[in-house]
Amino acid sequence: MPGIMANDAPPLPILLIPDPRLRARTRPVGPADAGKVRDLSDRMLDAMYKAPGIGLAAPQVGESLRLIVVDLQPDDTRQPYVMVNPEIVEASREVALREEGCLSIPNQYAEVERPAVVKVRWQDLEGARREITAEGLMAACLQHEIDHLNGVLFIDHLSPLKRNMLLRRFNKDQKNRQRED
Repeated sequence: MPGIMANDAPPLPILLIPDPRLRARTRPVGPADAGKVRDLSDRMLDAMYKAPGIGLAAPQVGESLRLIVVDLQPDDTRQPYVMVNPEIVEASREVALREEGCLSIPNQYAEVERPAVVKVRWQDLEGARREITAEGLMAACLQHEIDHLNGVLFIDHLSPLKRNMLLRRFNKDQKNRQRED
């Protein structure tokens, strides 16, 4: 079952801003990456559940691969998606405003406007092509995680004023945490 670590590998640390790896475009996953991606996706799910979060992209754990994991955990039941080389193939003109946060910018949230409905195409771990049309929280989560694969963070969708306020709060929180440690 995905998300249960079969090996004794240490938990994956989640990178925080301003780590430059969060701003780099990732490379497509190829056939030679199959074994690594299978192990990495399990470890990413484990890190996401422990954080806790509902989505995690490979660059957030220092891997420059087009790989995301998502699990909204409806009714507190794990229903993970592992998406290899995901891409948004359609997006609605209608937009939705939703509060977002990010495991790479902990405890910071802001309203982000994105297309309300998206169609995403990806490959599963066996290489089969999959597709989902998503709305609501799933649409926002998929767009957020796919943005990570392109070096884009949710704060990039904010006005400069809101982004600067959020970053100041984040930096203050980080300094306070360092003092406590």
